[in-house]
Amino acid sequence: MSKIAFFDFDGTITQKDTLWVFLLWRFGVLQVLAGVVVNAPWLAGYTLRLVRNDQAKERLLGYFLKHMPVNAFNEACRRFAQDCIPQLVRPGAHAEINRLKGEGYQIVVVSASPENWVGPWAGAQGLEVLATRLQVHNGQLTGKFEGKNCHGREKVHRIQQAYPTAAYTHIVAYGDSSGDRPMMALGQAGYYKPFRN
Repeated sequence: MSKIAFFDFDGTITQKDTLWVFLLWRFGVLQVLAGVVVNAPWLAGYTLRLVRNDQAKERLLGYFLKHMPVNAFNEACRRFAQDCIPQLVRPGAHAEINRLKGEGYQIVVVSASPENWVGPWAGAQGLEVLATRLQVHNGQLTGKFEGKNCHGREKVHRIQQAYPTAAYTHIVAYGDSSGDRPMMALGQAGYYKPFRN
């Protein structure tokens, strides 16, 4: 049997949105507050559903990351994945991942967060990753996405490209938001906010 499990990352595997945790860890409270103030119209628009998720996120990432050398960013992401993410992982998610591994499931983390920090954490757990890619030009981040934000229906598109679901006899998915529902509908079982006590 070919079995595969898809896990959302932020809020499902982790207790918090790692984007905000990363920004606070890398830039500090004062710089993050300044970024929130400058980008308040976009963030408010997203909260009011007037601005799309990808537009607000790209604006925020551009403010903090534009012109950052990608090598320095990747090193920061590696340290963040090693030092911070383990403290954010929900015990129930960790246990479920281990259970599925024991049952022979291929496990893929599917995330809207950048692959730069999701990838190192997932790789250390022996998991595969589909995540948002950040655009790089002349060795620097542009603050834009490379392709689309891996969110909502884009998660399904990325999954179907990399893991054609017809090849699997059993598919399960785990998520915690409306953006995960298309992914959760792919298989025989979809679990919504399953690891919250």
